[in-house]
Amino acid sequence: MHNLTLLLIHGLAGSLDYFDPSSRIASASVHTLDLLGYGGLRDVSQDRLTLQAQAEHVASCLKTQCQTPVWLLGHSMGGAVVMLVADQRPELVRGIINVEGNFTLKDAFWASKIVIKSPGEWAEEYRRMVQDVPATVAAWHIAPSPQHIEWLAKILAYQPASTIYAMSRAIIEETGDPGYLEMVCRVVERGVPIHLIAGERSAKAWDVPDFVRAAARSYTEIAGAGHLMMLEEPDALCRVVDSIITSE
Repeated sequence: MHNLTLLLIHGLAGSLDYFDPSSRIASASVHTLDLLGYGGLRDVSQDRLTLQAQAEHVASCLKTQCQTPVWLLGHSMGGAVVMLVADQRPELVRGIINVEGNFTLKDAFWASKIVIKSPGEWAEEYRRMVQDVPATVAAWHIAPSPQHIEWLAKILAYQPASTIYAMSRAIIEETGDPGYLEMVCRVVERGVPIHLIAGERSAKAWDVPDFVRAAARSYTEIAGAGHLMMLEEPDALCRVVDSIITSE
């Protein structure tokens, strides 16, 4: 029985259970979670689709389901959610693994492209992405293997276009607020263990503030991978996560 718990929080498109992380990470009891608007919670009201509401949702689940503080891994948008949880409910968080999480508007590379479209335009674009997954894999510069196509199909089917649109607007609005980096600073100053993971191909585009890099206990790049490193190199990513958890 594991003494440690790891909760994986997905990004703008989820979930993170498609690569079966619980079978690849040996050092903790591994769980994933449906964020509001995703998976089994896709029918929630649109006004609840904010980073703040997602953080409150995660904290509520932790409070009711976990007896001890947990490790939180947040990918992309999930990285922002994890930081908010650590700020508002520090007693629930043992440590943070931030996987190319959103720190500034420079990290909102996909969200910024989505919000300039109308909801209808985005819905049509998303429909085409879902209907032709091999073309989407190619457009995202991912090797077109059968496994990658199967996994990306699961990712795209996990939420409606409307959820991605609403959360894209939330990312722009909330991480663009000066108070967001002030919040990140509070988490850093509190001393919670923070570890950073990036994909080798996408690392240079990740806008991590200097004070976060200085405070991070580790920084690792996953060789040969981009932003979706858990899809491209799941074993390599999970080895790093295992190493982080066992080192603390």
